Amino acid sequence: MLSLPVIDAHHHLDDPVSGSGLTPDDLWSELESERITGTVLAATRSSITETRDLLAWAARVPYVRGVVGWVDLTDDDVVSTLAALREGPGGELLVGLRHAAAEESDSRWLARTDVLQGLAAVVAAGLAFDLGVRTRELPAAMEICAALPQGRFVLEHLACPPIASGDLSAWGGALLELAEQPNVSATLSGLVTEADHHTWSIDDLRHPVELAVDAFGPERLMLGSDWPHCLAAGSYSDVMDVVRYLLAELPAYQQDEVRGTTAVRVYQLGIS
Repeated sequence: MLSLPVIDAHHHLDDPVSGSGLTPDDLWSELESERITGTVLAATRSSITETRDLLAWAARVPYVRGVVGWVDLTDDDVVSTLAALREGPGGELLVGLRHAAAEESDSRWLARTDVLQGLAAVVAAGLAFDLGVRTRELPAAMEICAALPQGRFVLEHLACPPIASGDLSAWGGALLELAEQPNVSATLSGLVTEADHHTWSIDDLRHPVELAVDAFGPERLMLGSDWPHCLAAGSYSDVMDVVRYLLAELPAYQQDEVRGTTAVRVYQLGIS
């Protein structure tokens, strides 16, 4: 009997903020210890050059099954840009795009006409789109997901619930509204860094995870590490153990969905 895939659905290659100096070999040792069979590598910068570099690098690394890159969605030539990426080294590994909309001054940046046109090109190209948003941007995210029902959207880090503040009401209400869109999935990732980095416990993360399970269902949730960013608050195994513990009461087949099946389907990773 073939074993089911276990996918880390969101990690990076480096951490320009901390300047960690970690290498792909450091991640590989973590993946082996946690029995992760494949990963999805996400771009860190709004840089087409970085995306090309990540694709070329991923083509040489067997554990990376897909890359979520970046293109300028406001560019009139998005279609040609995507075609060029796919024709370049590692282009077959391009499975999605992302944009850190939370860093834009305009909370409705995602819903702008020029951005929506770019997103339509992404959807037409058969790629997923990662939503890099927080609570403020969730209404605009819901609008674009409704406007592009054929698209596959992935909410990164559950929209970064403000766990450390203790006030999750606005975040929770907006998350529930977004989850009503059937074409949206989400990664259970990046949560430890939203809690107090030094004093967090599993119980601090329980409500966001349980709310996400109720809102999306395991069939629309994915395990992710957010490595190496997660190292600011805990180890790779800490991140994985939190999700395993909080999902332990789910039936085994639903745990398997979160651990890998959802990521394979949503990102079309081509893993049987």
